[in-house]
Amino acid sequence: MNTFLSELDSDNSQPNNFQPDNSKLIIGLTGGIGSGKTVATDWFAKQGITVIDADVIAHQIVKKGSPTLHKIYEQFGDWVLNKDGELNRSALRQYVFEHPNALMDLESITHPAIRQQIIMELQQADSPYVILSAPLLLESNETGLARLCQHIVVIDVLEETQISRASLRDGQTIDNIKAVMENQLPRSERCAKAKLNIMNMI
Repeated sequence: MNTFLSELDSDNSQPNNFQPDNSKLIIGLTGGIGSGKTVATDWFAKQGITVIDADVIAHQIVKKGSPTLHKIYEQFGDWVLNKDGELNRSALRQYVFEHPNALMDLESITHPAIRQQIIMELQQADSPYVILSAPLLLESNETGLARLCQHIVVIDVLEETQISRASLRDGQTIDNIKAVMENQLPRSERCAKAKLNIMNMI
């Protein structure tokens, strides 16, 4: 895994409109659903590298009592909360799956909050470089996360493997998984935008 850093250092052509105060190298890591991004980020974390995970942050910003969760409640209604006042993720996920416009409304609330938290964590990072992991790193123009990175690394995997892994991991239906995949870039386009592609054969 660590051999890829020398390849990244050879090209500084990626646009970057943001640098944290200590001007550290920010490497964006992405891949489709079920590609194995967590395995890769766990490896970096074990090397002492700061990993900022957009998925983790997406969960943190909607915790019980948060301003973002309140905005979601105001937008969609009380059905988005379970009896404990926490976000009913499965109900909301199914709703936006059935109502594409609702996904846009949801992202208009969550994306700015995610970006703000990511930038704060980038500024606080104290490792030689930082891994910014996000499943929609290249798709989310509203969030603009790719513009925070000097380089993009893609964890690639066969589509049939994606479906198999995601169904076992998340308990989602195959239709829902395919809908998520359709919301992401095709493999060929995603890989074409990367500085480096890592094929996950595990």
